[in-house]
Amino acid sequence: MPVCRWKGKFFALAALLAALLVGGCGGEKEEAAEAPVPVKVMRIAKQSTPNLFHEFPGNVESVADVVVQSKVSGRVVEKYISGGEWVKAGQPLYRLESKQYESDVMAAQANLENAQVLLQNARIDLMRNEELLKDNAISEQQVTTQKTRVKSCEEEVAAKEALLQYAQQNLDDTIVYAPMDGKLALDDVSVGTYTVAGQTHLVTITAPDPIYVTFAVTGQEYLWIASYVMSGAGNVEQKVTLTLANGEQYPHVGHIVQSDRALAEGTGTLTVKAIFPNPDGVLLPGMFTNVKVTGGSAQNAILVPKAAVQELLGKQFVLLVDENHKSTSHVIKPVFEFGDYYLLDKGVSDGDIVIVDGLASLQNGKELDTTLVTPEEMGYSMTTDSKKQQ
Repeated sequence: MPVCRWKGKFFALAALLAALLVGGCGGEKEEAAEAPVPVKVMRIAKQSTPNLFHEFPGNVESVADVVVQSKVSGRVVEKYISGGEWVKAGQPLYRLESKQYESDVMAAQANLENAQVLLQNARIDLMRNEELLKDNAISEQQVTTQKTRVKSCEEEVAAKEALLQYAQQNLDDTIVYAPMDGKLALDDVSVGTYTVAGQTHLVTITAPDPIYVTFAVTGQEYLWIASYVMSGAGNVEQKVTLTLANGEQYPHVGHIVQSDRALAEGTGTLTVKAIFPNPDGVLLPGMFTNVKVTGGSAQNAILVPKAAVQELLGKQFVLLVDENHKSTSHVIKPVFEFGDYYLLDKGVSDGDIVIVDGLASLQNGKELDTTLVTPEEMGYSMTTDSKKQQ
């Protein structure tokens, strides 16, 4: 055989062997890439949750701030209190000069006594005239005229009695009393101050118990709460608790009593008021607190483990197992946290199978080798308090 012909067959055989080897390696890589990805999964089932709550910054406000003013004008001649004191309803606060009002009472008393004398005389004359009429000594017209005079005198006495009562009330009002229980502000005026009736600010009294705490909820929070309650999924009974600025828990529980009629322009928030017992006066107007509004537990809630949730470009999603045993991504909306779980508003349904482990290199559409696990096996718990997602 010629040498050149033998060399040609040798190179052809080498090329064929190389092609087979390359093809075999490529097939093994492709087959390995298509192998199912091992993951752990959980089946989603509706369940009840621990108590839901929202947290808001709050501001303490008094239920009533009363500005004390005098009912009569006059100079303050005596002061029975000082700013910052606690007072009881009906407790004297100030005394105004009273000489003018004492004189008015004396004059009104004298005028009343004079009117009473005139009335007595008119009644005596009427009795005399009625006796004379029986003997036809005077005309019936004279008796009628005297009756009219008696009635006029009676009306005059009633008017003088009212004037005396008014004068006496003015005299009594020279003592200024506390209109309610409360604590005095430090704006009390001094002895010698001239007070004008209904105008001069003498002192402010703040009602300490109970007391308001106001806070604002956003439009989104209000809509979510409203839809949650109206759906019947939650327990609508609510309680409100406070954490003070020093981190201590306020010992008394409050409840919501008022909310504004509309969202505030500009901020888009709704002002809400809760009322709290304040027997020891710990809460003072102007204090800032953290308000926790507990709204009961959610029934038939959809919860997914936090370990199953991923985030990309500001959106949160989970990977579910579809009917073809492949992974498929679903955007979700967490609303509350419960320990190791999120309560969802959308994205997952009852009975869905969610991937909880093996997510590190998993992509959408991958074929899966699933292992069904339980929350107990994964160590998931809902025992910690809930927290509103922002």
